[in-house]
Amino acid sequence: MRNYIIADNQELTHFALESLLRKDDENIVYHAFDRAGLVALLKEHESAIVLLDYTLFDFADEDQLLIIAERFGLSDWVLISDELTPQFIRHVVYSSHQFSMVFKDGPMSEIRETLKAVNRHNRYLSQRALETIITQQLEEEAPSILTQTEKEVVKAIALGKTTKEIAAERFSSIHTVTTHRKNIFRKLGINTAHEAVKYALRAGLIDPSEFYI
Repeated sequence: MRNYIIADNQELTHFALESLLRKDDENIVYHAFDRAGLVALLKEHESAIVLLDYTLFDFADEDQLLIIAERFGLSDWVLISDELTPQFIRHVVYSSHQFSMVFKDGPMSEIRETLKAVNRHNRYLSQRALETIITQQLEEEAPSILTQTEKEVVKAIALGKTTKEIAAERFSSIHTVTTHRKNIFRKLGINTAHEAVKYALRAGLIDPSEFYI
């Protein structure tokens, strides 16, 4: 019997994972909806398997994620996301053997294989994750420079504005702003808005006096 913690705020994914896990009557499934809730559950179930979509949770960066995993050294983690940057994948995989990795758009067989492996305390990396790591090792990408529009969007994100607010200010569609956001995160090799704030501060796009924690 294993305890599982589903840490994914997409309702459909939540339902699908729980349905898959409950096929084994011995599995016990818990739900976490933010970082604090996840930590609280891990305190009660230190050897749980965590199924996490990092991009939907309130981690400041991957180092914070790694610190929590190290704190609960008996736990196993499965990262299930739509997109993760090559830098993130390499950092997490090289830093801790607690993490397995699979993508939501991958075949169901990979999800099943991942769960089987992790249940035996073995790590499983999907083919796509492995290829990403290898490609990143073989290629040194030239630094990407943000366009003026992307810099303005980064500044707006750093100032805490929502996608809807940014779209309204720029007389753009929400889809356009979302596309800018994805391109920015890809170019900067980041995954969260918090990391965008740090970049904006370092790059001088915002004055620290404008930013309130």
